[in-house]
Amino acid sequence: MAGRRTLAVWCPDWPAVAAAADADMSPDQPVAVISANRVVTCSATARAMGVRRGMRKRESQARCPSLHVVTVDAGRDGRYFDPVVAAVAEVIPTVEVLRPGLMVLPAAGAARYFDGEEVAAEKLIDVISACGVESQTGIADELFTSVAAARHGQIVPTGSDAEFLADLPISELGAEPSLSAADRDQLIDLLWRLGVRTMGAFAQLASSDVATRFGSDAVVAHRAARGMPGRAPSGRLSATDVVISHECDPPIDRVDAAAFVGRRLADELHRALMAAAVACTRLTVHATTTGGQQSSRTWRCAEPLTPEATADRIRWQLDGWLSGKAGDRPDSPIVSLRLEPVELVDSGALQFGFRGAGIPGGDGEVADRARRALVRVQGLLGGEAVRVPVRSGGRGTSERITLVPLGDELTPRSDPDAPWPGRVPEPAPSVLLSAPVRVCDMYDEPVQVTRRGVFSAEPTTVIWGSRTWELRWWAGPWPADERWWASPSEQVGTHARAQVLLDDSRALLLRYQQQNWTVEGVYE
Repeated sequence: MAGRRTLAVWCPDWPAVAAAADADMSPDQPVAVISANRVVTCSATARAMGVRRGMRKRESQARCPSLHVVTVDAGRDGRYFDPVVAAVAEVIPTVEVLRPGLMVLPAAGAARYFDGEEVAAEKLIDVISACGVESQTGIADELFTSVAAARHGQIVPTGSDAEFLADLPISELGAEPSLSAADRDQLIDLLWRLGVRTMGAFAQLASSDVATRFGSDAVVAHRAARGMPGRAPSGRLSATDVVISHECDPPIDRVDAAAFVGRRLADELHRALMAAAVACTRLTVHATTTGGQQSSRTWRCAEPLTPEATADRIRWQLDGWLSGKAGDRPDSPIVSLRLEPVELVDSGALQFGFRGAGIPGGDGEVADRARRALVRVQGLLGGEAVRVPVRSGGRGTSERITLVPLGDELTPRSDPDAPWPGRVPEPAPSVLLSAPVRVCDMYDEPVQVTRRGVFSAEPTTVIWGSRTWELRWWAGPWPADERWWASPSEQVGTHARAQVLLDDSRALLLRYQQQNWTVEGVYE
């Protein structure tokens, strides 16, 4: 749930704030916004002088003779709130305005960029304060909870939405009109008369009872009170249709010339994406020859492409095409290139922390430098030359690692959360090998693993290379019953693993297959 956390920004009494700004009044002046002759919003100064929501206009003016009274004007509210939204969008582009005075946005990008949710919330308050507006922020797992948290100026810990909402009064269900139905007040009044005074008490009611007794809006409110998953902020990226095309004059028939043009197109593409506040995670490169032959390939990366990574992928594709086998090479020079972004993400995906990692699990500037070095090596040697490990599923230690080219999606070969009966117990070896060894008994005879899954004799020594080690301790063998469904010709035979401790205090993980032993790992 931490990955979809929501940050809400609430500007209290916004219609009154916008009315004061429209009249060029000081924020300290009492202001009330009325509709149907009743106060719908008033400033903090007006409240301090006794003005309340729902009060009649004449009564509010009697309590506060200096009260500035204006009628509701949605256009005015939106017009004065737009600069505030623009200021926030400069920091975090994907913003959804629920109504003038209230906006929500994904918290993940902000927290990653500002090195924490609390720091991100404080930064947004500073940004809005620079516009001369007061604000409060709240962060929670769900959108409804984050808005409630903003009204109380709190950051709700991950997984604690229901706990935070439980003590709030039932009236909080209708506190935000943009998140409730028009008749939500009737539901709240009914619940109050039934003795349901808090959101926690409402959440304890059975969902079936709520649905059959109170109607569809009550179901929505009940899910919100329980902190159930709802929609995430739906701020949309700026409309963008970025396609970079280039007509090669003269046509290109050499890899170095193609790489040079590809680098220039990559820079042009990323300038256009940056102007649109988006980044590309899937890119299609099209190349066409004078004879009409085409090469199209879509490159997908788990992380947004940089200009250098884009240029490398253009070069890899054209190098493979122009230098391929005789039957696969184009019969004429390349006359046009086109870069077409297929999948875009908001620029928050590029927001690494000031002290954050450049690679998954990395730490600060050292990791960023290491990643840049790896990308450079990949650019020199090719896309498959640099690989990173991904936790995978399997029984053996080496099987539980999938090597994925740097920049590709970190997709394991097998599900690591599957049961995998017979897998090697923890801890895992720190060094993985595949070196042949001999396991012998006290008579220097080879020790095998029988069909019953036991040693043919008690192992006493291990011969590895030109050296012989005495065994201090051993455990196993653990048979791996694999491919039992296959025909006898396709089965791998007896397959087992064992752990041994040598006389020099090193521990090894041994693998037995096809009547031979190998060192699969070393424990350090």
